Amino acid sequence: MQNMLNTELTEAKSSLDTIIRRSRSLLYKPIQIAEVLYRHRVSQDINIEDIKTYQNPSNAWRDSVTRLLVGNTCSSSDIFQKSLFDKEMPAQVLKTLADENNSKDGIVEAYIYRQIFKKLGQLERALKYCENHDISSFNVKELIDLFEKEPGLKRSIDKVYEIVVYALFSVLAEATELSVNLTFRQEKIDLLTEFSEFTKMIVGFELGKNSSSLPIRLYRAGVANASDRGLDIYANFGMVIQIKHISLSEQQAQGIVGAVTADRIVIVCKKCDKNVISSLLGQLGLSSRIQSIVTEDHLIEWYEKALRGSFSRNIGDNILICLKREIVAEFPASGNEISLNFNNNRGYTSLRDDFWIDLTKHEKFKKPRKQNKNTSSICVILSEN
Repeated sequence: MQNMLNTELTEAKSSLDTIIRRSRSLLYKPIQIAEVLYRHRVSQDINIEDIKTYQNPSNAWRDSVTRLLVGNTCSSSDIFQKSLFDKEMPAQVLKTLADENNSKDGIVEAYIYRQIFKKLGQLERALKYCENHDISSFNVKELIDLFEKEPGLKRSIDKVYEIVVYALFSVLAEATELSVNLTFRQEKIDLLTEFSEFTKMIVGFELGKNSSSLPIRLYRAGVANASDRGLDIYANFGMVIQIKHISLSEQQAQGIVGAVTADRIVIVCKKCDKNVISSLLGQLGLSSRIQSIVTEDHLIEWYEKALRGSFSRNIGDNILICLKREIVAEFPASGNEISLNFNNNRGYTSLRDDFWIDLTKHEKFKKPRKQNKNTSSICVILSEN
């Protein structure tokens, strides 16, 4: 009987580890699991075996913690959010974790948050790269590699590419001062007059002028949904940009182009042969909608020109400022003091268990040292060797 229980617990922990490993930087799903376990242990007002008692309410429990720890709340589709307890963490597996968690004063919760703070610490080290480099030393390939080579950050590489592309493209679009002209055909003057309020409020064109112009601008579309399709960046002159960090397959090409209604699409891919991709899109009859294929080599070359070329003084700092702003907005790492207070308040700092690893070895689970009267601050180590 004991062996059976141990097997169930080992399998449940394996399922939990898979969810943690596959989670992107904001770690919504692991936090939601932890909060269901916490609620079950402390409030005892849910039935783990009845998914209806926590599936929807746990969204709010999760958001209250993610707002505190990572500065964001989940905006994924309802289907994506429900998949956590429908498929990835079914009630039977969750019950095994809940029984273990209750019998050991929150050990599973503590384990989950240990992994979360470890991941946030990795992210923090990656973000430091942007803060510690200026236009003379910043290397966009090194930044990308930090996310690619760090196991805890690799799932966020799509967003890193999106930010890298947006920072460069948006600053260049503004610096070049290119504009788009709106004109009208004289034979349509009666229709334009009839809908003059529409053309002024929606299109930004006023009758009485032969033409109207507006500066070109690029905008990020926001957090991608779970399917990772659709547009990433759009422009005010009819172009959209879809970003992929992997080689473009036939299925992906169809998915990307099919999900976007714009006629001018720019695809940014990490590893691809431009001629092969162009041939593939041609075979699929999609070439007419693709404006260009941008590779990582293009990005590296353009960043080099922008940061250390003839016009670096005009645009270099602005690109780094935009890059840092977007990274911080996308990946708001939690403060160490918040992490310490959170774990102390939950009682996680005193928990030990060989199966769940000695949690007290993790710096963010250690109680802060008393401050020496002769010093003005305390030093807290954020990383874990």
